Amino acid sequence: MVPAAASSLLSDTLSLKLEELKSVLREMGDVCVAFSGGADSSLLAYVAASTEGVSATSVTAVSPSLAGTEFDDCSRLAETWNLDWVAVTTDEMEQAAYRRNDVDRCFHCKSALMDALQPFVDSGATVVLGVNVDDLDDHRPGQVAAAEAGARFPFVEVGLAKSEIRELSRALGLETWDKPAAACLASRIPFGTEVTVEILSRVERAEQVLHDLGIRSCRVRHHGDVARIEVEDSDLQGVIEARSHVEERLLALGFRYVTVDIGGFRSGSLNPNGSAPYT
Repeated sequence: MVPAAASSLLSDTLSLKLEELKSVLREMGDVCVAFSGGADSSLLAYVAASTEGVSATSVTAVSPSLAGTEFDDCSRLAETWNLDWVAVTTDEMEQAAYRRNDVDRCFHCKSALMDALQPFVDSGATVVLGVNVDDLDDHRPGQVAAAEAGARFPFVEVGLAKSEIRELSRALGLETWDKPAAACLASRIPFGTEVTVEILSRVERAEQVLHDLGIRSCRVRHHGDVARIEVEDSDLQGVIEARSHVEERLLALGFRYVTVDIGGFRSGSLNPNGSAPYT
């Protein structure tokens, strides 16, 4: 059960929204949570698993666009929270429409996810995603694909914003309350550049170089032979000071040039509107 003590840490509005969220989940009864280990899906998985009257399975989609550290986080959190957790393999890389990397790439990715989750639907479960109200105005074709396939967005149904999700997570003692957004690795590739396993792997290894320096929020945008690094303003100086190390490591991965974007970390900087949090 969700700890009763958490209610005392929440405003009346958030306490009410938490109860509404549990009510929505109970109404569905059997749910399949798309669990990526981020702040949103983690809260949804935790609440679903700990709400009486709800049968919840948390499912992590595995593909070359999922960083290995993110999968490890899902596995560890599932064990910590005693989630009924499984991993499924998605096949978006086998689809030419996905690899082509048009602006609707996320539509094909989410369609592949929904196809992989179809056995749970066939068994009577409703697929639920951690979409929040802040996501609705962004360029998110994946939401369209999920909704068309019958998925529901409980956070949207009860009016939860990203800041409220973090506040709820913190009150519930979830370590993911302040976890930086971690979009799929394909979001580092400019639209029109083909998505390949080689590029996804290079991006993952490049970002790990920065994570090893203690940088939590970062993106390495893949512009052919140029790596464009985005970090928070507070981490810019650290990257500059470690530039020789960073350059050496990234050149070894196959880049010819390594740049640091003085504009800093910007989720969605490659999207059509330049501001979608999933990227």
